Amino acid sequence: MKKWFAVIGDPIAHSKSPNMHNAWFNEMDIDAAYIPIHIKSEQLEKAVFSLKTLGASGWNVTIPHKQTIIPFLDELDELAEKMGAVNTVVRQQDGKLKGYNTDGSGFVHSLEEAVGKEHKQRAVLIIGAGGAARGIAFALQQYGYTNITIANRTISKGIEIVNELGEGQAISLKDAEQQLDHFGIIIQSTSAGLANSEFSLPLSLEKLQEGAIVADIVYNPLMTTFLLEAQKKNAKIVNGLGMFVHQGAIAFNYWLGQYPNTNLMIKRLTEELQK
Repeated sequence: MKKWFAVIGDPIAHSKSPNMHNAWFNEMDIDAAYIPIHIKSEQLEKAVFSLKTLGASGWNVTIPHKQTIIPFLDELDELAEKMGAVNTVVRQQDGKLKGYNTDGSGFVHSLEEAVGKEHKQRAVLIIGAGGAARGIAFALQQYGYTNITIANRTISKGIEIVNELGEGQAISLKDAEQQLDHFGIIIQSTSAGLANSEFSLPLSLEKLQEGAIVADIVYNPLMTTFLLEAQKKNAKIVNGLGMFVHQGAIAFNYWLGQYPNTNLMIKRLTEELQK
């Protein structure tokens, strides 16, 4: 019987997930399909019931449903529970729905693919304190990165993440600018740099140390202003495309027990985004 998967969100037309997953199905000769479904917030409970009733094997969850879908699931993975957000749902053999969050793990996979695994002792600065920052912070901790600082305009939001982590510190963006040369890994997790964002730089990179690892979760454009500025200071650059591909690949693995070819997909999407 043909398996089918989906991504739900509002909006959803922009998502590259269907193209990515359907390409993987074709490459791996898997009889399955993946479709985008536009779901408004007020339709979410009925949508989850419908997806289950119609036999979806699993689905991805994007904005604005990552938190609000939780009450409609039967159980959560430990990381998703800590984060309070789900981006992947797996229909288990007993029919129960289990929620996972692969965003943070996808980021760490992308980071370590780009720079290796030997940087766990370097001080990490995460810029932003939203859902993406929270996921990345928990995943970094899980993978052995323990020296984590959260910088945010509203420090209280950073403190919340630090308290949940049980370690680290929270500082203002101004303090982060002044202390930037203390950090070996800097992660930009806000929407700054998106094509429709009014802000292109969340903070000044004037004090960036040479050889620092600088990552941005934004992947369209591939090279944000933040990364371009970091590149001028001889930083090691990690764009957001790897995170997008790896979070999808981890979800794929949860659904089907196979890990797809991420290198080929990153190459393909890079070519698309550069057109």
